[in-house]
Amino acid sequence: MTDVSTAVDSRAAATKAAPTVSAFEFWPGWIFYTPIVLYWIILGLWYRDFSLPTAANPRIETGGLCGESKSSILDMAGDVARRWIAPYAVLTTGADDTARALAAMDGAGLSFPVVLKPDIGCNGTGVRIMRDVDSLTQGMAAFGRGVPVMLQHLIPYGHEVGIFYIRHPDQKNGRITSLTYKEVPCLTGDGHSTVEELLHADARTRLVPHIYIPRLRARLAEVPPAGQSLPLVFAGNHCKGSIFHDRAIDITPALEARVNEIMRDIPDFHFGRIDAKARSLATLREGEDFQIIEINGVGSEATHIWDARTTLRHAYATQFMHYRETFRIGAKKRREGWKSSGAMAMLRAWLRQRRLMASYPLND
Repeated sequence: MTDVSTAVDSRAAATKAAPTVSAFEFWPGWIFYTPIVLYWIILGLWYRDFSLPTAANPRIETGGLCGESKSSILDMAGDVARRWIAPYAVLTTGADDTARALAAMDGAGLSFPVVLKPDIGCNGTGVRIMRDVDSLTQGMAAFGRGVPVMLQHLIPYGHEVGIFYIRHPDQKNGRITSLTYKEVPCLTGDGHSTVEELLHADARTRLVPHIYIPRLRARLAEVPPAGQSLPLVFAGNHCKGSIFHDRAIDITPALEARVNEIMRDIPDFHFGRIDAKARSLATLREGEDFQIIEINGVGSEATHIWDARTTLRHAYATQFMHYRETFRIGAKKRREGWKSSGAMAMLRAWLRQRRLMASYPLND
């Protein structure tokens, strides 16, 4: 069986002409998403409800479009789904943060290292690794007061994946519409170049240095020893610099059966992305040996569109298909008696999330 890293390396060797960054990968958001917003407006007019997608996952605030609590989604998991979710604890920053965090860890059976992240947020903002009590104290202090945060088991598996799942309310089983492998970009020291020089010499990072320099500012003048690997990001998020690979070829009946088993155990969840870590791509194909980091709702993307080989036409076709599905599912849930959140509730949730994210520290 082929390990995911071997598979990606083999494919990269076979496609040397493939670009390192797609033509649109780092466009300003307002440029890339304008056609999608216009399509959303058209669908909203057609269905007579601009917030209808929020009814696709009606038990989640705004359906998971924005402002939702990550832990509230995981909390809905039944006994079957919970076995596949990495253990976590939730608390709100305030007084005696370290003592309360340690107590929460103990209650959840967590030990160092753990991942500290905001309970409300997106794009990997504020996600950091806590390796001991001192780093936990500093990590908690880096957040503002009264901010809900999560402490989660650091999954030892090395392969992070994004699995997009859609199930209509009138269907017993859903389908996986996207499978993406997230690669952590790394620099390799040569014994004489600084981190900044290595950044500007690398085929990918030299094209988007603004993604990495703020996070590495304290290390830019450092000279890594020859052969030493320097991971540039921890959070597997596109806008934070992770590299995405389309792995749709690895969607198997066994994996779909496992994902259906898990997602049917989360009440009224019909549309979103599972972020997980797997032992290997081979075991993932068998629907085994993976743990879920978080489950995202209607605000999530099928992240294979950020594979450097994806065309702009395919990216938009994918986005349009997924948002069209949220309206279709929302319409079916509306017929069941569920209500959408309404435009004003969407706006309030987005503003709250934006305000919180502005206060979060840089992610690892």
